[in-house]
Amino acid sequence: MKSSIFYILTIAAIFTFFGTSADAQRRDYLTDEEIEIIRDAQEIDLRIAVLVHAIDRRLAVLKINVGNTEKELKEKDIWGPLPTGSKIELLSDVKRIFQKAIDDIDNLAARPDSAVIYDTDGKKPKVPKDLFNKAVRTLAAAATRYRPVFEKELSLTEVKTEKGAYMDLIENCSQVIEAVTKLPAEAKKSKNK
Repeated sequence: MKSSIFYILTIAAIFTFFGTSADAQRRDYLTDEEIEIIRDAQEIDLRIAVLVHAIDRRLAVLKINVGNTEKELKEKDIWGPLPTGSKIELLSDVKRIFQKAIDDIDNLAARPDSAVIYDTDGKKPKVPKDLFNKAVRTLAAAATRYRPVFEKELSLTEVKTEKGAYMDLIENCSQVIEAVTKLPAEAKKSKNK
């Protein structure tokens, strides 16, 4: 009886130890500075713009040109140093960040009353629907930039894990591009002064 209790406690201790070490090895897909910027960007349109910029930073590290400018990426004071990692780690980061952007939009679509809107200091108040539409359009514009580049990279790589990441990213880009077509037409801005 004593030996079976000892055996069970030993097994439990081993699982606890290995469970903790596996969590410690898990890679963060955002840098500490990016996490802080995302926390500050509570309005959905701003948050999606931040997530798109985080993706652009990883693609710049991978030397994958997606039409963004070098100047935008040299904001070390705000964004911190560029992310590091192997190619597959950075591709995995891109995939997770893109999925986070999709999830944030989906969550707001499911619960539109949960939209965060800050006071506009006497300006025209922001409308949740407009912020949502702007966020979807921002992500769709990025997906339109990314998809042809990911398709090209897919055709060039022989590494199965990279192929899988590119295929997932292409699928996500296609879904976002299709989703933006379901939005109402963007209203023309009038220049009333």
